[in-house]
Amino acid sequence: MLEVTPMAAEVINELTAQSEGADDGVGLRFALSTDDEAQAALELSLSEAVDGDEVVTAEAGAKVIMEPAAAQFLEDKVLDVRQDDEGNAAFAIARQDQPT
Repeated sequence: MLEVTPMAAEVINELTAQSEGADDGVGLRFALSTDDEAQAALELSLSEAVDGDEVVTAEAGAKVIMEPAAAQFLEDKVLDVRQDDEGNAAFAIARQDQPT
């Protein structure tokens, strides 16, 4: 299952709080997008879950919503936040540590 770091949860909560008309059901939603000429890519949006979505509730109530294909892709990943070159928060996805 996708792990969400405390920093990522904090950023998600900040984003959903700023979202117009946000309620407790809104979270960061991942969807897998495919293009005939490119590899699959993850799309991010702020929205509520729809039927079939998987929802992970992190610290402080932050919600990560994943459509089924995205949930399968993210099942062994960690969602974190890092600073980009301009000092802005950017989501980062990494593999979970594998047990040795």
